[in-house]
Amino acid sequence: MPVSMLRISFIVLFLLSASSHAQNATLSPEDGWAHFAKVKFTSKYYKELKEHFLTPFFDSRIRAMEGTEIQLRGHYMPFEFDDKKTIVISKYPYAACFFCGGAGPESVAEVFFSSKPLKFKADQIITVKGKLKLNDADVNHLNFILTEARLVE
Repeated sequence: MPVSMLRISFIVLFLLSASSHAQNATLSPEDGWAHFAKVKFTSKYYKELKEHFLTPFFDSRIRAMEGTEIQLRGHYMPFEFDDKKTIVISKYPYAACFFCGGAGPESVAEVFFSSKPLKFKADQIITVKGKLKLNDADVNHLNFILTEARLVE
């Protein structure tokens, strides 16, 4: 076999191997956003609200993560909740977040702290850990929820 053909064969095998390895690599629970990005959404009409909402389809991979602890690093979104223990965190800054129409529902999460958290500033970057809860039915809550959360940084 000529040297150039051998070199091309090696490169092709290397690329196939690297691609296969990348597809089979498991995502770390330290990057919850990467897991959320794999969730597919479809528009669903809610007759009682007379409105369409993006509704997630949680496959077996993400369902297997429910109840496990994951980590999210993102921007604090300045929403007020009655219980003072709940916040919203976004992968993107406020100007480009889901609520401003710049990102999808996979880029925000509702965070329920065990105790009242510190006071955060809008767009302050924080890291939280908590148990993942998935929501595909209640439009009054986000699709990704962390319970028993705590501040990491």
